[in-house]
Amino acid sequence: MSRWAFAPLHLFAAVVLTALTFTGGAAWLGALLFRRRWLAFAALYLALSAALWLAAPLWGRQPVPCWGEPLRAKGLYCAMNRTYVTPELADVLERFAADMARAHPGTVIVMLDAGFPATGLPLLPHLSHDDGEKADLAFWYRNAQGYAPARTRSPLGYFAFEDGPTSCTPSFLTLRWNLSLLQPLWRDMALDSPRLTTALALLEADPRVGKVFVEPHLAARHGAGPKVRFQGCRAARHDDHIHLQL
Repeated sequence: MSRWAFAPLHLFAAVVLTALTFTGGAAWLGALLFRRRWLAFAALYLALSAALWLAAPLWGRQPVPCWGEPLRAKGLYCAMNRTYVTPELADVLERFAADMARAHPGTVIVMLDAGFPATGLPLLPHLSHDDGEKADLAFWYRNAQGYAPARTRSPLGYFAFEDGPTSCTPSFLTLRWNLSLLQPLWRDMALDSPRLTTALALLEADPRVGKVFVEPHLAARHGAGPKVRFQGCRAARHDDHIHLQL
């Protein structure tokens, strides 16, 4: 059967891969020209991603480093080309990471989703993250040995919720997923409240930061200022990460 026999499925796969990784759709369509499709896809994906890494400054973007301390992006999102920010946000994150490390030695800032290397394409499933001026940061956790640098309760860094009171009622048309069945699967670690309190205060004090989203029950417990807001009941829960924007 011709490799083009499933053209609608290939087009659908390309759209999904583009929405998730920016370069995946082009890599998939290009790989259809080769006999060893998966090997070709991997090679093309790496080549296109590397090219974007070099070209991103032309669009006013730069990637957050995928390793190192005190600031790094989570490897999964690096591999998916979702860790690009504007130079101004990069400076905000670097200053924030340095200040956190001074206040709490050994602290590592783990960035989750930020943006694609070019403007305009939304970063699904987020309702924003399309301009390089927004970033999600993982919470900080403690295990039996104390602070656990760069570790997150869930492999994605998302969806490990810190339960608390909410005024949101259940709704079908919403991104506020509770994912109750997944909660017992995550690592048994406690939220590092002193670090979260310091983080919210530092972000509040930076005049370049416009908004910070966390759930109201966390904001109330950690002395949040007026920049720390509720994202609304239709958006994803923010008691598993911090959202900040310029």
